[in-house]
Amino acid sequence: MVDVHTPNLGISEEARSQIANGLSKLLADSYTLYLLTHNFHWNVTGPSFRDLHLLFEEQYTELANAVDEIAERIRTLGFPAPGTFKAFAKLSSIEQPDDVPAAQDMLRILAEANESVVRIARSVLPIAQDANDESSAGLISDRMRLHEKNTWMLRSML
Repeated sequence: MVDVHTPNLGISEEARSQIANGLSKLLADSYTLYLLTHNFHWNVTGPSFRDLHLLFEEQYTELANAVDEIAERIRTLGFPAPGTFKAFAKLSSIEQPDDVPAAQDMLRILAEANESVVRIARSVLPIAQDANDESSAGLISDRMRLHEKNTWMLRSML
């Protein structure tokens, strides 16, 4: 009897599991970055307030859509997507400040957090490529490109 809940995508279960695990880390880092960016959007002050407030809003809005896409890819591969603060805290590599930093520190913190997302994406990309999982590889590559650009934009304001 065929298990109707196990996808037959032409990717082995082991490869799907490895890709889903990597995507789970990418999801956790992306969600943590979303929260961090949204927090800074709410709390930024100073002479660059308007520019940073709008930049942070643009970035957290994009991240809100991205986390859904990443989670849905994990589900497509046949695995549960992490979705709690507890799970994200365990999986995420992004450090979060305990207080509200100054605007320039926010830019640095967000640049470093975007770089963390890039590194996680870069680590899972070859796993997807080796499994001929072009759908996951494309998603991961797109995320890398966006976060590399965000890093450049944030660092350009320092």
